[in-house]
Amino acid sequence: MADAVYRAPLRSRRDDVDHATAVEWALRSGVVGVGEAIDERAERRLERFAAIPDGAFVWTRHPGGAVHLGRIVGPWHRDDDGAAVDLVDVRACDWAVEPVDPSLVPSAVVQTFARGGRNLQQIHPGDVEARTAEVWELLGG
Repeated sequence: MADAVYRAPLRSRRDDVDHATAVEWALRSGVVGVGEAIDERAERRLERFAAIPDGAFVWTRHPGGAVHLGRIVGPWHRDDDGAAVDLVDVRACDWAVEPVDPSLVPSAVVQTFARGGRNLQQIHPGDVEARTAEVWELLGG
């Protein structure tokens, strides 16, 4: 069975947090994360994030357009170093060194980001799992 694939916007629910800075911090820090859980709905989102199995793939997109692929490699933990970008609930993530060539990004990933939103969510349609694994291998993962 192929590993699950997720969209990880790395975007705060707070409008005062710069999205580009948050993405850059997460890539540099080797984490994938979500904003602090401040209500019951956010707590449920955090529980789902913590339950994602190690090895799952995550795609993120910098506001400038670059798309990045990573793989979750550790359990959930709190990291107060991410407070400035509101990504305090994090998991270790092996990010590919370079952004992914746009021609290699599976169409399901492109469509999921085109819909917008700030939630981390699983990407289901088509062959996204197999295509993502192929891209990961091409990138030396």
